[in-house]
Amino acid sequence: MLRSGPLTAVGRLGIPVCTIAAFLGLLIAGRTINVISLAGVAFAIGMTLDNTIVVLEAIEQERRRGLARFEAALAGVRRVWSAVLASTLTTVLVFVPVLFVQQEAGQIYSDIAIAVSASIILSMAVAVTLVPAACARLRFVAGAAAKPAAAAGRAGGARPRGRVMGGLRWLLVSRPRRLACIALTVLVTGGALVVLTPPAEYLPEGEEAKTFSRLIAPPGYSLREMTRLSEEVHAQFLPHLRATPDAFLAGETTIPPIASFSLGVEPGSLRVVATTVDAAHIEPLMAAITTHFRSYPGMRAFSSRGSIISSNDGGTRSVNLDISGPELPAIYATALTAYRRAQEALESPQIGSSPSSLVLGQPLIEVRPRWERMAELGFTTQEFGYAVAVLADGAYADEFFLDDDKIDIFLYSRAVTDREVHELVDLPIFAPAGGVLPLGAVAEMYETVDTDAIRRVDGRRTVTLNIIPPRAIALETGVALVQEQVVGAMRASGEIPAAVTIELSGASDQLMATREALGANFIVSVVLCYLVLVVIFTHWGYPLLILISVPLGIAGGIIGLWLLNLIGGALPWVGWAAIRQPFDMITMLGFLILLGTVVNNPILIVDEARNRLREPGVTPRDAVEAAVESRLRPIMMSTITTVCGLMPLVLIPGAGTELYRGVGAVVLFGLLFAMTVTLTFLPSLLITVLEWGSRRSGALPPTAAARSASMPD
Repeated sequence: MLRSGPLTAVGRLGIPVCTIAAFLGLLIAGRTINVISLAGVAFAIGMTLDNTIVVLEAIEQERRRGLARFEAALAGVRRVWSAVLASTLTTVLVFVPVLFVQQEAGQIYSDIAIAVSASIILSMAVAVTLVPAACARLRFVAGAAAKPAAAAGRAGGARPRGRVMGGLRWLLVSRPRRLACIALTVLVTGGALVVLTPPAEYLPEGEEAKTFSRLIAPPGYSLREMTRLSEEVHAQFLPHLRATPDAFLAGETTIPPIASFSLGVEPGSLRVVATTVDAAHIEPLMAAITTHFRSYPGMRAFSSRGSIISSNDGGTRSVNLDISGPELPAIYATALTAYRRAQEALESPQIGSSPSSLVLGQPLIEVRPRWERMAELGFTTQEFGYAVAVLADGAYADEFFLDDDKIDIFLYSRAVTDREVHELVDLPIFAPAGGVLPLGAVAEMYETVDTDAIRRVDGRRTVTLNIIPPRAIALETGVALVQEQVVGAMRASGEIPAAVTIELSGASDQLMATREALGANFIVSVVLCYLVLVVIFTHWGYPLLILISVPLGIAGGIIGLWLLNLIGGALPWVGWAAIRQPFDMITMLGFLILLGTVVNNPILIVDEARNRLREPGVTPRDAVEAAVESRLRPIMMSTITTVCGLMPLVLIPGAGTELYRGVGAVVLFGLLFAMTVTLTFLPSLLITVLEWGSRRSGALPPTAAARSASMPD
């Protein structure tokens, strides 16, 4: 667009400087270089060119008017200084409230905010210092100062600009057309916000191609029985370790080629950690493991993908039900009912629990001390309990350091190995008063069934269900289904005892808290931007016209996210992997970025139109048309450069792209939509408001009013 090699080189002058500034900002703030912070640096690269482009265009226009290089550089900066300052401050100020987000998403938000803010601040300094200095000392085009504006316009591509301005004049010359444009834009924007806004997720998983699966046996399964089951599981999946994918692709087996398979055994459960040769086959492997686990009668299965953000139990998609109460039977009965209802309400969900068993059927040996006998032998309650723990499962004794490694010391007894239950009374125990006695001489032992673990939340006995909705169901939708069809249905049917309470926690709770914090911060950011614009423009009305572009840009981001998922879902038709971008909290950060960027182009139009209106005899339509024509090229250049900087983040696949692809898509499509709005809706609205204000104050002469409202034949 500049059609000049040296001028383009000056335009690129700030890119390396501003990129270094982003890293320095992260260093000063004590942040690390990670996927999220690097995404913030990438976002900043395209945005840092905006100020440079505006200043370059202003200086070039002054050169076309015949000014010398030094005078043109000085006059150009003076002409756009307020617009550059306003666009920079609005972009930076929108991130200030983000730094106060306390939820998990706050760390991710702040990394991007710091990188972008540091780059944008320095880009303003580069635009008003290095760029005019280079323009004042370098000769870009021979005789550029002597060229008439028309010739320079043809050299810069007057034909496309003429077509754009011709269409814009056709739109602006008629008041009904302007009103129709305003109404159509509002209708499209409102429709997109209402119809296309998807249900929300919490945070992207940043998932690894790894499954963490667990088989949960009914109470009473010993280590020996679980070892036998593990051998069957091992035999089922071992043949597929590093196998060729032909059988799987042909549909002859449901198990894809496995890259690694780790199997752990413990009383009452099996744990599997596995990866696939092809990362795209991890979901079929999870389904195959879950199906095989559930083929054993009475067994429960729970599988989740690995995550670099949360725990490996579906943490960012988990709807947790905390079921609390004073009595364990009522708690467990309620938890089992909720488990069954969740299976019906959600299609094939993954449901885990803590404790793992939902039945009070764990065989236990209850040791009841004979208190008088204990006192005779010199036992304290703590000492006797510790001795029994050593005899049973082992107990922690102490720790020591070997080099820099801390090593725990546990005490175990071999006396309990291979003993039958009725023989446990003969376990030897040393009495403080002296001598070794059988355990039965100090305590009585009873066989019972109960739970082997009591979990407490805020001091109350609690069983927690971890409900992970299927991929096709967003977390927000899953929360609504659990509230209505699980908890609500149980309350309606009287299945929740009066002493039992059910509360939602986990990712669902974090989703609500983060969204509330983000919404409040968005409002604060809008207010800050408005106040800054009021100070710069010394007017209360112009900033409102500028900020009207914000909801329009948000609608563009929503439309872009919808298009990304629509096209991404059709990619398997051409043999490519499908792309699904959830509407998570990081994606929502794109709307904050849009708040600071979509106002930049309206600032240019409004600022230039305001300057034109100060000239005598200029009507609002003349001022707005001249402002658009004057700022058309920098608007196009800044939008295209920012979009080109974002396209690799959105379109190029790779590890970790799900973390930042959503926010990139929102900003990219939001800017494209905002540019269209800036060149159609904003001029129409600006002329309508200015003419209304002029007629109301009587400042618009009758002849000018007639000319401003005239229509072509």
